[in-house]
Amino acid sequence: MTSLREHGPSMLVAGLSSAFGVAVLEFFGVLTSIINADSVTGESATVAFILGFVAWIFIAIAVYVGAVVTANTFSTIIAGRTRTIALMRLIGSSAQTQRRAVAREGLLVGVVGAIAGAVVGTLLTVLVVQLGPSVGILPDIAYHYLDFTIVLPVAAVVLTTWLASWIGSRRVLVVSPMEATGAALEHSREESTASKSRTGAAIALFAVGGGILVLSMFLGLVTPAAVLIGIVGGILSFTGLVMGAHLVMPPALRLVGRTLGTSAPSRLAAENAVRYPERSSRTTIGLVIGVTLVTMFAVALQSYQNLLYAAQESDPEYYSGIDETLVLTVVVFSVLVGFSAVIAAVGMVNNLSLSVLQRTRELGLLRALGFTGSQVRRMILAESAQLTLASVLVGLVLGTFYGWAGAQSLLGSINGIGTIVLPGVPVAFLVGVVILAALLTLGASLGPSRRATRIAPVAALAVE
Repeated sequence: MTSLREHGPSMLVAGLSSAFGVAVLEFFGVLTSIINADSVTGESATVAFILGFVAWIFIAIAVYVGAVVTANTFSTIIAGRTRTIALMRLIGSSAQTQRRAVAREGLLVGVVGAIAGAVVGTLLTVLVVQLGPSVGILPDIAYHYLDFTIVLPVAAVVLTTWLASWIGSRRVLVVSPMEATGAALEHSREESTASKSRTGAAIALFAVGGGILVLSMFLGLVTPAAVLIGIVGGILSFTGLVMGAHLVMPPALRLVGRTLGTSAPSRLAAENAVRYPERSSRTTIGLVIGVTLVTMFAVALQSYQNLLYAAQESDPEYYSGIDETLVLTVVVFSVLVGFSAVIAAVGMVNNLSLSVLQRTRELGLLRALGFTGSQVRRMILAESAQLTLASVLVGLVLGTFYGWAGAQSLLGSINGIGTIVLPGVPVAFLVGVVILAALLTLGASLGPSRRATRIAPVAALAVE
């Protein structure tokens, strides 16, 4: 039961990632059929070229998001199992044996989640294609969307989930048998920043990836294939950010923490978020990825619309039929991007829940020292708000830059000549992100706060 409760969200993330990948390929097959049937866009080889690459961009990003969220979830699970693992080490089990056991759990989670997700993604596509023409959201033409390539995202989800569990379980290697006799604590800020090799690798990846991304923007003036280079640069630079999250997020969290107020729950929440950066980074990085992702595509889509509308003004006769196709493209992209955000949101809610569950003794001590149940709930809500707001701010900044870089590398040569694509900033989208972040903060704190206050202080202090 415990294992199911721990891995249920990870299985959900694997399922969402697989459903996303399969649905992307199948929906882009539908979109390709529509565009090929259009008298304007159907003649453009560039549009077909862009669609093919964009489909795999979405899949690569979805798999990447799922892998990072899964790795963080497994890291959180291992942090809660430290004493159990230490006891196994004490009676003779090796660290590698324990780590292989966690990896097997990850493989099982990946297989079950990926297969279930593939079925859901395919059923969703079939439903839309069957009902779309009758309700007027799709033209009544022949669609071709089922293809053997849908196996690739399923296999990618299984592989990355297994690898994520292996990476997330690396802490098993440093759990000593002596930890079975005492409390196991998260790394403090000083301990987290002490790893020079990890910090150096994070900075190197971010710098090299950023340089490649800038290069792709210049090459985008010549060919849309530059987006492939941009993908590499984006993944490398963001991987550096993920590796160095324990350095990046605490300053953002501390800045946001100053706005929470001066009450005891607020001050304690602000300090909790920065006391153990490893824990805070695991909780926030998934949401940072989600906000970055949706912002990136919102900015890229806005830039794409601005470019097409400018072209329509210069040649209204040629682009007279572009509005309907453009609206449909925006709707499809928005749905798929929203799907990616759900993956990241699930990761944050899961990690926050596990974190609170693993801090039962700490919360019990606060109750024993005089904190009321209401104060504990306010503290968890304030901590959730701090984590969410910091993630949103970092994600908005990163997403705006990545979106502009992607639009420039993909669309800079769309007219056959070098074009500077100005970044489009969708104001309504930014407002929507803030509102959704507020709802996520509330939703992410409700479950953990109820569990934290349901158990009596004395019983909480007795939890191992």
